[in-house]
Amino acid sequence: MKTYRIAVYPGDGIGPEVTDEALRVLEAVQRRQPSFQLDFTHLPWGCQFARSTGKVVPDDFLEVLRPFDAILLGAVGWPAELPDHVTLAPLVQIRQRFDQYACVRPARLYPGVPCVLAGKRPGDIDLVVVRENSEGEYVNVGGRFRVGQHDESAVQTAVHTRRGIERVLRFGFDLARRRRRRLTMITKSNAQRYAYVLWDEILEQVRGDYSDVEAEKQHADAAVMNFVRSPERFDVVVASNLFGDILTDLGGLISGGLGLAPSANLNPERTAPSMFEPVHGSAPDIAGKGIADPVAAVLSAAMMLDWLGEAEAGELVRQAVERVLASAQTTPDLGGKLSTSEVGRRIAEGIEAGLPR
Repeated sequence: MKTYRIAVYPGDGIGPEVTDEALRVLEAVQRRQPSFQLDFTHLPWGCQFARSTGKVVPDDFLEVLRPFDAILLGAVGWPAELPDHVTLAPLVQIRQRFDQYACVRPARLYPGVPCVLAGKRPGDIDLVVVRENSEGEYVNVGGRFRVGQHDESAVQTAVHTRRGIERVLRFGFDLARRRRRRLTMITKSNAQRYAYVLWDEILEQVRGDYSDVEAEKQHADAAVMNFVRSPERFDVVVASNLFGDILTDLGGLISGGLGLAPSANLNPERTAPSMFEPVHGSAPDIAGKGIADPVAAVLSAAMMLDWLGEAEAGELVRQAVERVLASAQTTPDLGGKLSTSEVGRRIAEGIEAGLPR
């Protein structure tokens, strides 16, 4: 029996609540398919950890995480206690130091889920945003000058490299080949003439290797409009760190809300562990109320199973989620009355009740 070592980092706010349900579902999958084992190690990091230690994570947190096969993250942040740039710093370091350069964020409208766009049905929204996850606007280059004075200034510089752009584009093209063979690259090259013109040039150089994939480019403002106007046009969308972050929040909204939006931070070369997390944040305003939607965390766990090579188990999870959503057994964000734990329990029960092996 193969054993996978999983680091569980529940984090802050609703992170622990939704992570508990993802673990419940993963345990149900193992009972249903006992061909592999998941060995969980729980890491009590985050704002509570900082209360006793003064730090969100221990100094050697990257060394602690490196031996694992995957990282399952809940959510991080509690602005009332610590500034977001402090609580998010370890997350950015994990992505960059473990070279998780492909952030994969699917957006799919499921049967039974209401859509904010008039006339859109399941099948109309089924896209994946591949967000470049290691450089761009999230590289910490810049500074603040004359802090606190009337003429204070701040400089924040984005870093885009040929290597970084090409590898994420090739990842996107390879993904498109496994889907509907359409790729859209998002830039703002009409206004940012250095970085995004480089993106445009590299797309032209790479696309010849993928003649079986229809490739186009859109400016970020047009893409936002088209996500709303005609989401069915999109299959695989490749974007820089900042634009990818913005577009995936919109993708989550039009497909039912961020409570349904999973993500994977992938190291495609597998030289370090990859990380799986719901797109939503820690939502301190509803933490502890038992109403957070656990579906995004559960679907992130399904993506983790796929990545580990257990695609059949991942599909079991998605089938169970679809059945629960189709029967309107949901939390209040989707108009239901169930609690976080009740939704998680029903997904787990659906797996164990005899979904097709």
